[in-house]
Amino acid sequence: MNTSALLKKVRQIEIKTKGLSNHIFAGEYHTAFKGRGMAFSEVREYEPGDDIRTIDWNVTARYNTPFVKVFEEEREMTVMMLIDVSASGSFGTKKQFKRELASELSAILAFSAIKNNDKVGVIFFSDEIEKFIPPKKGKTHILRIIREVLAFKPNRKKTDISIALKYFNSVIKKRSICFILSDFISPNFEKPLKIASRKHDLVGLRIYDKREDSLPNIGLIPLEDTETNQILYVDTSSKIIREDFIKQKRKKIKKLNTLFSTSGVDLIDISTDIDYVKPLINFFKNRGKR
Repeated sequence: MNTSALLKKVRQIEIKTKGLSNHIFAGEYHTAFKGRGMAFSEVREYEPGDDIRTIDWNVTARYNTPFVKVFEEEREMTVMMLIDVSASGSFGTKKQFKRELASELSAILAFSAIKNNDKVGVIFFSDEIEKFIPPKKGKTHILRIIREVLAFKPNRKKTDISIALKYFNSVIKKRSICFILSDFISPNFEKPLKIASRKHDLVGLRIYDKREDSLPNIGLIPLEDTETNQILYVDTSSKIIREDFIKQKRKKIKKLNTLFSTSGVDLIDISTDIDYVKPLINFFKNRGKR
């Protein structure tokens, strides 16, 4: 992608996702992810209905009329995005590639975060740490992240989520919100996921294409693993092979869901061929009710 095309794509994503975050997601995001606590703001005169536990007795005694303490949520938080840039992201058979979907999702999350005065940082990973962008605020910073997601060329093709989680745990010391954007086609990462979830608020966004769930009946076809370049010829006319493929895929997804559930981590499934607004809104609303 040349510079002109990249800037055009960044602008398109900015317009689309910033509008969504301003009008749809910002309020839901604020409700779903609470601040670090309540901080004292000011005192004001007592009004009927105020909680008597908030009365400031020192000020009340000084002015001989009841005053209450007013508290505000300490809103500022750090939001980290762990973005999978392995070769499997260059797959998509419907509206867009998985990597393009990841760029829009990361943009929405980033704009929602800065709308709430949070800092945003990114870790790009394959089976190594490709790049770390420290958390910062501001529109310029968010646009840089979007440019990087769209144009970043990783050194490696494979995926290892455990490496990303271990690095995240080592560089981000304070509790943060962490979104992991990946198809989660990776070697075992159970232990680092559970360690990270004890300290941070983790959310997984599984980005997938429906063609990955089943095989079409079109005869003998070559299937290439984009991360290893290995080519395997599969006879898709065989009903047994097609059914076994579906069975194995469902088994992997069930295992993934169990891992996230037992680790206390939310997991959202988002397909390349659907509108991602509804699943995100549902997640934010459900989170806000907890």
